[in-house]
Amino acid sequence: MSDIRRSILWVIFGFSMILLWDRWQIHNGQPATFFPSASTAARPATASAPTPAADASVPAPGLTPEPPPSVSTAQPALPRQRYTVRTDVLELTLDSEGATLVGARLLKHAAETGKALRHQFTPLQLLTDADGRTYVAQSGLIGSGPLPTHKTPMRLVEPADAAALTLADGQDTLTLRFESVPQGGAILRKTLTLRRGSYALQVQHEVVNAGEAPLQARVYQQLLRDRQQAGSETPFYSTFTGPAVYSDAAKYQKVSFDDIDKGKIAIQQRAPDGYVAMVQHYFVSAWLLPDGVERENFVRKVDGLYAVGQIGPTLTVAPGESARFGAQLYVGPQEEKVLEALAPGLELVKDYGWLTILAKPLYWLLEKIHGLVGNWGWAIVALVVLIKAAFYWLNASAYRSMAKMKAINPRLMEMRERLKDKPQLLQQEMMKLYRDEKVNPLGGCLPILIQIPVFIALYWVLLASVEMRNAPWVGWIVDLSSPDPYYVLPLVMTLTTIVQTALNPLPPDPLQAKLMWLMPLIFSVIFFFFPAGLVLYWITNNILTIAQQAVINHQMGVPLKFNLPSFK
Repeated sequence: MSDIRRSILWVIFGFSMILLWDRWQIHNGQPATFFPSASTAARPATASAPTPAADASVPAPGLTPEPPPSVSTAQPALPRQRYTVRTDVLELTLDSEGATLVGARLLKHAAETGKALRHQFTPLQLLTDADGRTYVAQSGLIGSGPLPTHKTPMRLVEPADAAALTLADGQDTLTLRFESVPQGGAILRKTLTLRRGSYALQVQHEVVNAGEAPLQARVYQQLLRDRQQAGSETPFYSTFTGPAVYSDAAKYQKVSFDDIDKGKIAIQQRAPDGYVAMVQHYFVSAWLLPDGVERENFVRKVDGLYAVGQIGPTLTVAPGESARFGAQLYVGPQEEKVLEALAPGLELVKDYGWLTILAKPLYWLLEKIHGLVGNWGWAIVALVVLIKAAFYWLNASAYRSMAKMKAINPRLMEMRERLKDKPQLLQQEMMKLYRDEKVNPLGGCLPILIQIPVFIALYWVLLASVEMRNAPWVGWIVDLSSPDPYYVLPLVMTLTTIVQTALNPLPPDPLQAKLMWLMPLIFSVIFFFFPAGLVLYWITNNILTIAQQAVINHQMGVPLKFNLPSFK
């Protein structure tokens, strides 16, 4: 039965190696071998997203759709300009071509992490079209003829003074209004409203019919970017980067860049609710429409760039009249409470994986603890203490079983040596010894297995939470989302792992005993590259486990003895 217990441990170890291999594949741009991401998994049969060839009415980047020969495309010359808009949390760059958002800097979040932040603070650049990067937010009109698009020249009509593009002290809102040149008998007016302390922009599209015939048009909105990673990926842990579409019916659907390249795009195309987003580690941009507004979602690739967007319902505008279409554009961090308040399901861009049902309450508890202690590092320590307390009796059962196994281990070793040529008799004698001493060989494994999903969920909470980014703990730990620059925490974790392993009973088989020591050492090396917050959580768990195991051994009269294998 002890062999069964170790077989279970080997299964856990093998499963961990499989997960690490999949992460390595993803890091190197390859699909996961064993567990494909949600984007490659089977989905319900839904309409595929429109491609540029099938939906040429939405202009591809750098292209203008060909109008009917009878329609003139001559436009008044307007100088192309860029405007910098600043609030207390955002610095935006708007291009007069289509009033496109071509730059967004998050003023409360640094581009640097870790010890580099001590020397300078440069705001994080989320959206950009500079330095070989492309990540922009666009919108415009489509219809039966040429209409204003994100390539149409526009002029800033409000505020008239360019110096008023900064949110002043005591000012809560800042409004900008752009107006396009007439095209196809239509004028598009875009009004952007920014609020103090908010990463969400209110975007109002007003379609004015300046022609003599009724006008039909649809507003489209899209996010366009390259596939460059966010810079926080390592071979051992990574998060999703790419388009995501949400609706109440289909829920949260991610589409990887690789799937887009292969044409494997299966999303719910038509929906009366939801959003489209571009997701990366810690940050997100998303177009949001009000619930009840029919929209057509799409994901596609154009000219080497990746787009996710939505097309609104048809607006019919009589001559001389206008129609309005409102939306929100979010450009900012994945702060769970903020996202939940903006739109249903928007908090799902903070990807906890398949253990979301456990991760969300763990994050809620972690946030409450942080509100009391005021430090994310100490909040992690306190949360692990609470989890260990909640599982105290379950752990106690496991450690009592281990203590009993440790007490009879010398007899098992002697029995194994004496009956090594009689395996059937050895098994019978071992079972008799277990019955006589009331020892369950699996008693130390099952309680621990039950807790594994909780600690995996906590792992993803710490990995996905933007609050860990540049959050200090003590002394040299100035960023819980970056590896310890001096490797102190990984060394402490290695030491505690060795102590914890030494307290466990050795397997009778010498080879298994050696491997039982190699497994934790391998994991300790991996943790040298993990964020400090994750290592801190593991150290706390190790220390509490050692303490509880030592107390139970003492209560049962089992001496606190380190079991070291022979490596001869």
